[in-house]
Amino acid sequence: MPTVTVIQPKVADDKQRILRVAAYCRVSSSSDDQLNSYNSQLTYYSHKFEESETECLVDIYADEGISGTSEENRTEFLRLIDDCRKGKIDRVYTKSISRFARNTRDCLKNTRELKSLGITIMFEKENIDTANINDELMITIMGGLAQEESTSISQNLKWSIRRKMKSGAYSPVNAPFGYRLQNKTLSIEESEVKIVKDIFKKYVSGCGIKGTADYINNKYGDTVNISYSSVRYILRNEKYIGDSLLQKFYTPDIIGTGCVPNKGEKDMYYIQNTHQPIISREIFETAQALMKKRLVTKNDPVIYPFTKKLECALCGNHFHRKVCRDKYYWVCNKHDYSASLCGSKKITEECIISAFIKLFNKIYSNYTELLMPIQKSLQELTIKQITDSSDIIEIRRNLLQLKEQLKVIASLRIKGFLNGVKYKEQCTEINNKIAKLNKELRLISQSEDTTLKDMEMLIDYFEKREHIMKEFEPQTFEFLIDKIVVKDSILEFYIIGDLILAENN
Repeated sequence: MPTVTVIQPKVADDKQRILRVAAYCRVSSSSDDQLNSYNSQLTYYSHKFEESETECLVDIYADEGISGTSEENRTEFLRLIDDCRKGKIDRVYTKSISRFARNTRDCLKNTRELKSLGITIMFEKENIDTANINDELMITIMGGLAQEESTSISQNLKWSIRRKMKSGAYSPVNAPFGYRLQNKTLSIEESEVKIVKDIFKKYVSGCGIKGTADYINNKYGDTVNISYSSVRYILRNEKYIGDSLLQKFYTPDIIGTGCVPNKGEKDMYYIQNTHQPIISREIFETAQALMKKRLVTKNDPVIYPFTKKLECALCGNHFHRKVCRDKYYWVCNKHDYSASLCGSKKITEECIISAFIKLFNKIYSNYTELLMPIQKSLQELTIKQITDSSDIIEIRRNLLQLKEQLKVIASLRIKGFLNGVKYKEQCTEINNKIAKLNKELRLISQSEDTTLKDMEMLIDYFEKREHIMKEFEPQTFEFLIDKIVVKDSILEFYIIGDLILAENN
């Protein structure tokens, strides 16, 4: 009988596992004190894991001069969450809950998501570790306190600003075209005065906003490129007659809400003669009267949902809107100029709307079968591209070498071969190189997964949608559709995420 030797399986020792650690830092203003805090956080986390045998620092994610009340503008925080979803990180360290978020909802949402991915967070100031499930109640309480603190600070700042506005002591924070800020007051920028005067002169002479913009761009094309909306803003701005209307916009008392136009919800303060005027009051008032009369003219066209979205398959020109017997049509620009130049046919607006609603509802009803396989393929392709990229491999190799150098000089410092000054100089030089390489790595990664992010955004939209589309929704159309190519009786919809789907009109 043969001799059988049983070879026991090797069981991985969890204690030997090296955790991939990320650090998140944030300061909410660009003041000197806050920047010192920001640099201190970076330095602290750069050295924290140098001697650790169980944790390895993957990256430091740092937002500078950014509010924590909403995560939308925190690009580094969003990059951190994205890298966590991609499986690059096992554990996150942050100074405190208020650094992580000042919005309880966002704090809990992200904490729970990371925990579902097997990623823990250590809030060092509060000594809360999400590895302990009982800490979630503490996170809720501390997050609420952080939110209240942010709200209180915001309200105090608003009160201070409004008091200055009411007393006339408020200083402008930015300058419109034609002015510059000097010692907290508006002073005329001579190189731009002639352009501002020409804008008002051209408009009050009978030229519309679009015509005025074209005139300025033709005349001053070498120095300025002005848009339709910029001309309209200049024509409406009281700053050009030396006055100031304060609190045109305000921030509602809701965490995470940005500035909104003040349509009578808050007091506004009109102060005359706050600075030197460029335009006379007579010309300014004439321009305001003309703008009220000319709500819609051939020079100030209405922008419809399908404007610049419909493209002719035969000649590549855009379609424009026409009305005939109270019915709206869209026709190719070239065909409308001369039918001999393009043989495309006009299409009713009703047909376009009907085709979009049908297509939308088909996607909504079948998005899991249609979109998720595409998402999976894009994820696999992105991972392969990142893994196989010679540039990325080279950058990562260099990063490893630099981190090894940090360990070497740390060892030399401990043994007394390097003095403190020399040690700091070399650390700073190496950390600067690491930061530069990490930036290059982020740029490469971002350029490669744009389509994937669009697809993820598309899936997220349909997951949150609660019902089919019954009536045309212009905002939904604008969000989803990049363009429509018109091919006789077929409309090709180019959807975000590089998705092309056809529908009969």
